[in-house]
Amino acid sequence: MAHPPTTHQEIDQYLLELGEASDELIGLGLDERIAMVGEMRDRIYTIADKWVRAATEHKGMPNSSWVYGEELLGGPVILCRCLRLFENSLRDIRDTGKPRLPKNAIEERDGRVYVRVLPADRYDRLMFQGFRAEALLNSSADKDSVEENMGLAYAPENRPTPGISLVLGAGNVASIAPLDVVDKIFLEHQTCILKMNPVNDYLGPLIEEAFDPLVRRNFLRVVYGAGDVGAYLCNHASISSIHITGSHHTHDAIVWGPPGPEREERKASGNPINTKPITSELGNVSPVIVVPGPWTAKDLSTQAVNVVTMLGNNGGFNCNAARVLIQHKSWSLRSSFRDEIIRTFQSVPNRVAYYPGAEERFDAFIADHPNAQQIGERSNGTLPWGIIPDVDPDGEDEICFQTEAFCSIFAETGLEADDPIAFLKNAVSFCNNRLWGTLNACILIHPETAASPAMAEALEQAIRDLRYGAVGINHWPAMCFALGTTPWGAYPGSTLEDIQSGLGFVHNTFMLENVEKAVIRGPFRPAPFPPWFVTHRRMKQVAKSMLEMEYCPSFTKVPKLAWHALHP
Repeated sequence: MAHPPTTHQEIDQYLLELGEASDELIGLGLDERIAMVGEMRDRIYTIADKWVRAATEHKGMPNSSWVYGEELLGGPVILCRCLRLFENSLRDIRDTGKPRLPKNAIEERDGRVYVRVLPADRYDRLMFQGFRAEALLNSSADKDSVEENMGLAYAPENRPTPGISLVLGAGNVASIAPLDVVDKIFLEHQTCILKMNPVNDYLGPLIEEAFDPLVRRNFLRVVYGAGDVGAYLCNHASISSIHITGSHHTHDAIVWGPPGPEREERKASGNPINTKPITSELGNVSPVIVVPGPWTAKDLSTQAVNVVTMLGNNGGFNCNAARVLIQHKSWSLRSSFRDEIIRTFQSVPNRVAYYPGAEERFDAFIADHPNAQQIGERSNGTLPWGIIPDVDPDGEDEICFQTEAFCSIFAETGLEADDPIAFLKNAVSFCNNRLWGTLNACILIHPETAASPAMAEALEQAIRDLRYGAVGINHWPAMCFALGTTPWGAYPGSTLEDIQSGLGFVHNTFMLENVEKAVIRGPFRPAPFPPWFVTHRRMKQVAKSMLEMEYCPSFTKVPKLAWHALHP
C-alpha cells in the first residue's frame, strides 16, 4: 500500500525546521560528522534483513533467494561500503587535511591524469581480485595538483552557503536515494528533504530509521506523494537546489515546463521556468561493445552470463542496464554468442514487471520489431526476457537506439569493419553519435586480442573517446555505481536544453575534482564468478558475507566469504 502523501502544510513545517538547522549543519565539526556516519552505518547493518524483505515483497518475489541476494547487494551492502569509505575520508581530512589515496594512485598516461581508486584498501584486494578502477580526470587536470584539489568541500577557506536541497528519489534501486542524501548533506553542506518515489516509498520509514542521526538533528526530512508533491517542492521558495534520479522527461518538466510549443520557445531562448541549480542522473541506452576475437565455447558461456546479468539484474529496471549489444557484423561467432545469451536467459526466472509502464514499453519495442525473440511466459504480472536481433545500425528514428526501454528487453546490432581495431573505432563512433545517453558503456575484449600493442593502444583510445561517465572493460559498468570510490554520473558536457543522462557526479568518496569518467577493468575469465552474476547459486550467502565485510572489515571474515564465493 502506498504511503499517504505529505500535505503542503507538513512540507512547509519541515522546510522551516530544515532551514533553521542549516547553520548548525555548516558549523558541525568533523568528529560529529564522523560519529553520525558511523551510527548510520550501524543502523543500516541492523535493519538490513528488514530492508531487503520489504524490497523483495514489494517487487513481487518474496521467496526468491536470488532476488534477496540481489537486493542485499544493491541496498545495504552498497550503503555500508560507501558510508565506511566516506567515514574513512572524513577521518583523513580531520587528521591530515585531505582524503588519503592508495599508494602511487596518481598516474599520467598519454597526457591525461588517471587516479586509481580500486583497490582502495587491503580488503578490496581480497574482495575484488583482478579488478582495477580509475577516475580519468578532464584535460585541464594536472597530476601535481590532484591531491591539493581533493576534499575542497572541507577546505578551511570554503564557507558554504546555508540552504535546503531537494532530492527526488529513484524508484528502482534502494541505495540511490540515501546516497544522494549523503552527498547533499556531507559534501554540499545543505540540509535535505527527500521525496520518495511512489514506486518504492515503502523504503521511506527504513531510510528514516537508518538515517535517524540526520533526522533528529533536523538535517533530513522524508516526504511522500506523486508528481504534485514533487512540483510543489521544486517550486518552493525555501528550496536552494534540486537533485533528481529518474527520467529526462521529468527533468525537462521541472526545468522547462510541460511539453509543447511554449517549452520549445523557452529552450530556444534559454529561459527556464525553474532556475534553481539542478543535478541529475537520468538513464541511458547502454551499449555493450563485443570486440571479435578467439573466444572459446567457455568464453561465450561466461560472457553470456555477464551480458544477461547486465539486463537481468532487477528485472531490467536499471538506468545502467545493457540495451544494445554491438557486434562485428561478419564475426564468425556473432550468432553463436547471441544464441548463448538466449540459452542463458532460458535459465533465468522471469521477473515481475513492478515498475509502472513496463508492459507498455515492452509492447512498443515488440511492435516496432516483431522479429524479437521472447524468452519465458508473460503471465501474472511478469514479462518475458526479450532480445531484438540484427537491428539495422542505420535505421532512422530507431527506438532501440533512441529510447531507454527500462524493462526486460534489449537489442543486438552488427557493424562492418575491416579488422577488430577498425571495428572498435566504428563502435565508439556509433555509441557517441547514434545512441541516446551519456551514462555508461561496456567493452568485452578477449585478453589475446587486447595483448597486441596496436589493439592495446586502440582500447585506451576508445576508453578516452567514449562520451560516457562510466566505462567497463569486461564487466558491467554498474560497478562504478556500487564501489563508492568511483565517481558516478553522466559524461560532462550536457546542457539543460539537451540533458542526455544528466549533470554532475555522486558518491566519489575520495572527493576528487575535475572528473571526466570512471573506468572499471576486470578479468575476461573471472574466477570465481562475481556474486552479482545472475546464475550465482549462492548470491544470498555471498551477499550476507559481503555485508559483514563492508560493515566492519576483518580478515577473520574472509574464509566464510571465500567459501561461498568459490561455490557458485
